[in-house]
Amino acid sequence: MENEIDKLFKAVNTLRANTEFTYVGDTISTQEHFNSIKWKTGEDSSGAAIETTTCPYSEITWTAVKAEMDSL
Repeated sequence: MENEIDKLFKAVNTLRANTEFTYVGDTISTQEHFNSIKWKTGEDSSGAAIETTTCPYSEITWTAVKAEMDSL
């Protein structure tokens, strides 16, 4: 049986393939949790990730992610 974090990664990549993000936590069940995801938007000149907690992809919303997670 998959845990919530496995479902999160599958759901996001179903909505938008190859999306890079980081999530630290053992549960994701609220908008607040979703808002703490760090979305990779690029890399700086030294190759370090540039991240934001504001999802830059309109197709990836908490509502859409939660629906995908619930279907898994």
